Amino acid sequence: MSQLEWSILGAFIISFVLQFLMIHFSHKHSFFIDCHMEEKPQNFHDLATSRAGGIGILFGMIFLLLTPLGWKLLLSILLAFLSGIFEDFHRSLNAKTRLLLQFIAAAGAVMLTDSVVTYLGLGLYLPYWVGVIFSIFSIVGLMNAVNIIDGFNGLASGIVLLILLSFSIVAIQVENHEILQMSMIVASAVLAFFLVNFPKGKIFLGDGGAYLLGFISALTGIFMASNYNEVSPWYILAVLIYPVWEVLFSIVRKRKAGRSPMEPDAYHLHMLIFRHMTHNNPLTATVIVIGVAPFILIPTLYANNSGANLLTVLLFVICYTLFYRYLYKKESTV
Repeated sequence: MSQLEWSILGAFIISFVLQFLMIHFSHKHSFFIDCHMEEKPQNFHDLATSRAGGIGILFGMIFLLLTPLGWKLLLSILLAFLSGIFEDFHRSLNAKTRLLLQFIAAAGAVMLTDSVVTYLGLGLYLPYWVGVIFSIFSIVGLMNAVNIIDGFNGLASGIVLLILLSFSIVAIQVENHEILQMSMIVASAVLAFFLVNFPKGKIFLGDGGAYLLGFISALTGIFMASNYNEVSPWYILAVLIYPVWEVLFSIVRKRKAGRSPMEPDAYHLHMLIFRHMTHNNPLTATVIVIGVAPFILIPTLYANNSGANLLTVLLFVICYTLFYRYLYKKESTV
């Protein structure tokens, strides 16, 4: 076996074993427990469940240290993870501190890997300093976006697996071994979590895991778009469009309702699908992952075509918005 194959296998085994260890540890010592009795919008489970799934994924990613890129990202990865794990532990981190850690993680990663998007495709360019700010905000934004869609068993992890699969294929096309290795190692660790989380929800990703996966997904995409002419920035947006649009749509929706965008509510698309279509936790995730999969995988076929990827983004936005309006009307008539 090659080093990459050993790393992929090792990431899976470590993550898989740690998922069960964290389940046992969490219940035995009442750490990282998501209580099913709590009153909160995203509460769709019937048993107290560990929120420590991200710990297994983090330790599975240790094989990234076999690459120079992994060493550069070590501190940023830890900060991204820490910005959420304190919330999973005892909800002691306020929003400002959490965002500060995320911005430091994103800024460090952008500067150390020179992952700066300055070309937007279609003949549009950004000044370098604007590109730095744009790249940092994009990473922080996707970190929180993945956390928002983490509402049902297998939803966030399933979407991230598809994203990393697409990135891996394009990394092969542009012959970047480090990005391929990073995508496959992280995907292997996430797959191990997915098999424990879906369909029964024996363990949850937690804020730490969700922020970590959002960080890796965003940084990988930005790195590819900023370093390879064969990769259009619109391809990256097309692949990430579901969590990105979920956030943007939610901000506009809450503003129109006179609420703060930071205030959680029960009107995200996955929640409406659960209430008005599936009435089932894992089935909700399955419906969304299958529906979003074409918008992630098909752009892989034309990663260098900005026009085609822009059309893909617009098609998703239209489909999402119409489907949301249809479900929301049903909500209003209940």
